[in-house]
Amino acid sequence: MGKPTRATALSDRIPGGRDGRRMLIVTFVDRIGSGLWGATATLYFTYAAGLSTAAIGVLLAVSGAIGIAGPPLGGLLADRLPLRPLLITLQVGRAAASLALLTTTDLRLLLAITSVGSLGDRAVSVLTKLYATRVAGPDRARYQAINRTAMNVGWAVGGLAAAAALTDGTVTVYRWLLIGDALSFLASALFTLGCAEPPSASRIAAKSTPAPGESVQPRKSTPGESTSEESAPGNSAALAESALANSAPAESAPAESSPAPHKTKPPAPNPWRDRRYLAYTASEAALFLDDSVFKVGLPLWAVTATSAPHQLVPLLLVLNNVLVVLFQVPFARFGATPHTARTSLWPLACAFLLGGAALAASTVVDAPWIAAVTLVLAATAFTVAEMLHATISWELSVVLAPPTAQGAYLGVHGLAQAVQRSAGPLAVTAAIAAGPLGWLGLGAGLAVMCGAQRHLVRDRGDGALSVAPVTVSEH
Repeated sequence: MGKPTRATALSDRIPGGRDGRRMLIVTFVDRIGSGLWGATATLYFTYAAGLSTAAIGVLLAVSGAIGIAGPPLGGLLADRLPLRPLLITLQVGRAAASLALLTTTDLRLLLAITSVGSLGDRAVSVLTKLYATRVAGPDRARYQAINRTAMNVGWAVGGLAAAAALTDGTVTVYRWLLIGDALSFLASALFTLGCAEPPSASRIAAKSTPAPGESVQPRKSTPGESTSEESAPGNSAALAESALANSAPAESAPAESSPAPHKTKPPAPNPWRDRRYLAYTASEAALFLDDSVFKVGLPLWAVTATSAPHQLVPLLLVLNNVLVVLFQVPFARFGATPHTARTSLWPLACAFLLGGAALAASTVVDAPWIAAVTLVLAATAFTVAEMLHATISWELSVVLAPPTAQGAYLGVHGLAQAVQRSAGPLAVTAAIAAGPLGWLGLGAGLAVMCGAQRHLVRDRGDGALSVAPVTVSEH
């Protein structure tokens, strides 16, 4: 055998084959656009659209609330429609919404446009996760870690590009950054166009159910052709068992037999009636609070309650980004299996406790260097919590979802992040208002939530946490 090339070694390290690698490019390009717009949005609405501070607050709050419907709607559609065209359509829609912002300064029209964009943003996030789950199969935990690394690098590139452009803070620059955001969505759609369509268990099951009186004919394949199920990783045993089960009746059945009685197709699992999954999603909304801690809590607490230099605040965000890029992939081991993911909720609880205690301690002594050290410790602890939770959440949200309704379930799970983005800032500002005890209470509350979730997702003997659901893919 020849010596493996660098490209071959890279392919072996990234699950999902060619489609997995292309979807990483999609994530990277998409996040560059998000970095451009995230650094520019408020400035654009202030100086280019001429909105007041109150109007901008209403615009962002209402569009964010409407965007909460994006994940369940996207997941529901993914179980009924091909995933790749759906992703492309949403990316093009996001690009159109971004460009439409350039055409008006009317608050009502801007509200409608940003709401459409928010729906698309949240839906694409869930659909990208679903695509990755299907193409990566049992290696989805490692793929998730690589995907988050690509996200953070993309955010950093977009943010740095925006920072460089904003040195010339003119309305023209704001508009060009918005155009760059739209172009990133179009580029993502083009890259997605080159990906294969991963079959979903729900659509395969629907196609395999015969109509009344209809006989099932085996599919004939041309020499050298393989079906997606045959090429999917980890499906060999399932296919062999299925073939054995289907061949046994054929040997004993007479040549001419009466049609078998039609069996009604059981209804697809409904996540809105699955109390366990709904409770799990509710607990996830709390555990995603690390996002609001970094975006709202740390900056506000550092500048209003501690004696740390204000220049430390952006460095804490840089520290978070660097740690995720360096360590998210090694942290994938904490979600390699459902059992490991459940066990890892204990170190996640410890990270939340340590982060809350460090923030509380940052005001104990009125010394800038002590405040700086404790804030760095808090940022590190909450970053560890972020990386742990991202790995655990990805694995458990997939393994608790029935394969035949994976899209609908992951769509409901996507509500956790959407709700946190709306309610999280309120929880964090409440902790700030309560002072050091507020941070201790927040850290302790999140630790208790980790314990509650560990109890909630315990194996109940139904096999949900014993065997990872089978996913199929085309590479």
